[in-house]
Amino acid sequence: MFVSAYRIFSVLLLWLAFSGASRGELVIEITRGVADAIPIAVVPFAWGGRGASPVDVARVVQQDLARSGRLKPLPEQDMLTRPSGPDAIQWRAWRALGQDYLVIGQLNEVGTDQYEAQFFLFDVYKGEQLAGYRLASRGRELRHTAHRIADIIYEKITGEPGAFATRIAYITVSREGGRRIHRLQIADADGFNPRTVVVSPEPLMSPAWSPDGKSIAYVSFERRRSAIYVQTLATGKRVKIADFPGINGSPAWSPDGRHLAVTLSKDGSPDIYVINLASRRLKRLTRSFAIDTEPAWSPDGKRIVFTSDRGGSPQIYTIPANGGKPRRLTFEGGYNARATFSRDGRKLALVHGGKGYRIALLELSSGTLSILTPGPLDESPSFAPNGSMILYATQIDGRGQLAAVSVDGRVRQQLATPEGDVREPAWSPF
Repeated sequence: MFVSAYRIFSVLLLWLAFSGASRGELVIEITRGVADAIPIAVVPFAWGGRGASPVDVARVVQQDLARSGRLKPLPEQDMLTRPSGPDAIQWRAWRALGQDYLVIGQLNEVGTDQYEAQFFLFDVYKGEQLAGYRLASRGRELRHTAHRIADIIYEKITGEPGAFATRIAYITVSREGGRRIHRLQIADADGFNPRTVVVSPEPLMSPAWSPDGKSIAYVSFERRRSAIYVQTLATGKRVKIADFPGINGSPAWSPDGRHLAVTLSKDGSPDIYVINLASRRLKRLTRSFAIDTEPAWSPDGKRIVFTSDRGGSPQIYTIPANGGKPRRLTFEGGYNARATFSRDGRKLALVHGGKGYRIALLELSSGTLSILTPGPLDESPSFAPNGSMILYATQIDGRGQLAAVSVDGRVRQQLATPEGDVREPAWSPF
């Protein structure tokens, strides 16, 4: 069983006192969608090149839009015609199929490892073009290009940015040669192109994306004591940020990328500190005999929320980022932890304990708490950068897996791996 960062602190304290997954792609299954999802037809793109097309761009676009839960792509076998250019569209046929929107396009080979994807988005009932783009791409970038196309389509129809061209980070744990191997991995938002960032026989925890998406902060126990690192993804270069006696945990980036909020116990009980990454100067924000952990910054950088049991049970508190008096935010139930802000700063996703542990959404203006997931062991919520979905860790058939839920609870997905445990997801910025 895996647990939230708050609940493992007692385990880590004992471990410190006495110490001196699968690498495959995630397979996404939509387990609940929106009953009134918008019908859209994504016609297979015409291929203009040698041999077979290296990537089925239209298929990737179709799968992205389906994963949103808000759009319902027409099955390819139900299409009466397959136009690739605007002049070939038979509007009556698509209206007869009940489609609100139509996507057509072409993928052309224009040079050695050089491709050009062209697509059009139409409003079927008005017979109007809503978007039309040409995107250049290399072969290894074609899936990313398809995700960008899906983002454009999604935004044109829904009015909110798509997040299909983003990435996710997560920790996998698998048994190899009789021992547990921990990996920090990143992958496309649809689970493809997994890449290992760090491998360790000791635990890896708490991956956190930098605001520019170029680096990841994380906690490693590779030297049998906790330390916080920041690793540049393009080069693999990493820098140790915190290696104090005791606990070094829960790194969280400030919105400007200049600071990390962290949990340190170097002065006694775990408290919240802010590290200036340029000067390495520390600023202590909380002073309590309780456990203060799991900091997260507000989008405007003015506030930090954190988990504390100073009131007798784990609850969410907020404190000004430059220091001040903590204020309690959660009052419903005896366990609320691991909070993270929505993109607009108006909501918090968190872990709510009661009948198991479930992902909940807290409206900060009203204090209303909404339960989004069924539990019983749901952890580590992370908002999509457009704020539409929440990625989280759960247990399925006794193994740690990832799942996602829309902020209204109407859409649910499972991101399964063939073997091993997956945990502690983090969704990248745009």
